[in-house]
Amino acid sequence: MSLAAIVLAGGQSSRMGQDKALIPVQGVPLLRHVCDVAAECTNEIYVVTPWPQRYRELLPNTCRFVQERPLHQDIHPQGPLVGFAQGLAQVQTDWVLLLACDLPRLRGEVLQGWAQQLDTVPELAIAFVPYHAQGWDPLCGFYRRSCLPLLNAFISRGGRSFQRWLDHNEVQAIPDADKHMLFNCNTPNDLAALN
Repeated sequence: MSLAAIVLAGGQSSRMGQDKALIPVQGVPLLRHVCDVAAECTNEIYVVTPWPQRYRELLPNTCRFVQERPLHQDIHPQGPLVGFAQGLAQVQTDWVLLLACDLPRLRGEVLQGWAQQLDTVPELAIAFVPYHAQGWDPLCGFYRRSCLPLLNAFISRGGRSFQRWLDHNEVQAIPDADKHMLFNCNTPNDLAALN
């Protein structure tokens, strides 16, 4: 079982009012923290962003950048699902660990434990993702690279929702996923809650 990681750093951070990826938590920029945790699971890490130059100095040379590009006539990138598809097209491993750049409580040992369960995921399942009462938590989970044609077809029909895409495919839920670890830092209040 081969594994790469894709870290998404393409959001506009409009609710935060500043670039979330650059916000230091315990002295470390969030994007660097997430990439460091991903490196505990794989040495193949792709960062998908419209702004590679903004982050290049933050990250080790081992991280590869994928330039996120708008689709067709659009001016701006189209959200995490499209960014994921663009990153997934660059990957050659069987599985991909997908992570948002705004997960300050991410823990490598938990992700490693989940990765050890990948060989138990049914062959028809495209992903192994946390699920809770509000739905899937798609930006901290594992995806088969072979899901790319299904993903591209969904996007070409105008689909942009991770929830909808996962709801229309077979997905294995990660049992007893720690909601504390899945905390997204989206607003100044979220940031204050970390301290």
